[in-house]
Amino acid sequence: MELAAAEDTFEFGRRLGEVLRAGDLILLAGPLGAGKTVVAKGIAAGLGVKGRVSSPTFIIAREHRAGERGIPLVHVDAYRLGGDLDELDDLDLDTELVAAVVVVEWGEGAASRLSDDHLLIRLDRRPDDTRLATLEPHGAWIDRAVGWSACAR
Repeated sequence: MELAAAEDTFEFGRRLGEVLRAGDLILLAGPLGAGKTVVAKGIAAGLGVKGRVSSPTFIIAREHRAGERGIPLVHVDAYRLGGDLDELDDLDLDTELVAAVVVVEWGEGAASRLSDDHLLIRLDRRPDDTRLATLEPHGAWIDRAVGWSACAR
């Protein structure tokens, strides 16, 4: 799916956030500047969580209180973990997955082991500044992503 501007990237995330449920795990992959945090902000808007959403790079994980839909968001930036599975375990994200939506930037690989049911979104930034979002559903997301991606365009 092509995302022509930052607003489109945000809107993509917002539409996804509107259909997410407690227990969902979303992994965002892509190089610096690809739009991972913009997608996370859109997801937060779709969930209606409270508070400003920004990259949790220095604190690694930030929980945003539930808002309109009653589902909190746990936003994780796994970049600084460098694949250290012990540090990822220390975040206790498997517990969070029961009641919250968990979005992990730089989560491909290490964070995918938190749940067999997850959606990996690969973001690529093209030279003309457009983004390309590719969905890679796993487990229960295989059926869910088919219906959602058709609506998200």
